[in-house]
Amino acid sequence: MPELPEVETVRMGLEPVLAGRVLSKVLLRRADLRFPFAPKFAERLTGARILALTRRAKYLVAELSTGDTLVMHLGMTGRFHVQVRGEAAPHLIGDYEYATPGGDKHAHVVFDMEDGTRVIYSDPRRFGYMLLIAPDEIAMHPALHGLGVEPLSDALDAAYLARHAAGRKTDLKAFLMDQRTIAGLGNIYVLEALHAAGLKPSRGASTLATRSGKPTPAAERLVAAIKDVLKAAVLAGGSTLRDYRQADGSTGSFQNTFRVYGRAGEPCLTPGCRGIVRRSVQGGRSSFFCPVCQH
Repeated sequence: MPELPEVETVRMGLEPVLAGRVLSKVLLRRADLRFPFAPKFAERLTGARILALTRRAKYLVAELSTGDTLVMHLGMTGRFHVQVRGEAAPHLIGDYEYATPGGDKHAHVVFDMEDGTRVIYSDPRRFGYMLLIAPDEIAMHPALHGLGVEPLSDALDAAYLARHAAGRKTDLKAFLMDQRTIAGLGNIYVLEALHAAGLKPSRGASTLATRSGKPTPAAERLVAAIKDVLKAAVLAGGSTLRDYRQADGSTGSFQNTFRVYGRAGEPCLTPGCRGIVRRSVQGGRSSFFCPVCQH
C-alpha cells in the first residue's frame, strides 16, 4: 500500500497536467473499482475545470469548478499514465509494490483534457477507488471526516502528540498509525521515525505525555523524526519496494536509506550502536526495531 510520500510523489507528477485544465471527456470502462462510481460520475466531471490538486492523508483531492470534489485513493495497485498530445505512448506516474502485469484491460478510467492531454487510471486489483463528493457533503464525508492532522503541517507538534497520547493504553506504533490522530502515516515510515527517535514500537503511547499532560522529551524527538523521515522520503521520490516509479519513470530511492525496515538480522545503523535489528509482529504487521538504541 503506497504511503504518504508515494502519494505525494504521484500528486506532484499529476499536478502539472491536471491543475487548471478542463476535463473535456471522461470514459469509464467499468461500473466500479473497489466501490461503484457515483451516479452520473462522468457527466458531472465533463466540462469541469480542476482548480487544484492536493493531498489529504493518502488521498488525492481534486477541487473542481463545479463545486464537486474528486477524491482518489490508489489502493494497492492503482497507477496513472499520462499521454501528452503528440507523444507516441503514455508515461507512467505511479506503480507500486504489489502491481501485477498491466495492459489495456486494467485501464478503467480515462480523463481527456481540452488541451489534448490524456490521463489514464489503471488498477489490476481494483482496490483503489474514486469518489465524487458534492459541496454540501465534503465536510462530513466518511472518507475525510475525522482524519487527524497532516504530519508535515505545523499542527503536528509535541503538544499535540502529548494531548492525544495522554492516558492511552495502546502502543506507539498503533497510536501513530491511527488515521484519526495523524493522517497518512503507514507502517514503513512509522517504524523509520520511531528508530530515528530512539523509541521502541511496542512502547506505551502514554509515555509521550507527563502526568500533567505536557510533552515529554520523547514526544519532541518523535515529532522531529516524523517530519525529517517524511521530508527525506518525498525528496527521494518515495520507496521502491518492487517497481514503484516517479513521474519521470525513475525509481524512488528512499528504500536505500531504510535504517530498520526489512533489515531483521542486520546491524543497527545508529553510530556507535552494536545492536542487531529485530522483527516482531504488532497488529498483524511486521515491526522492525533495534533492541539496543530504541527504548
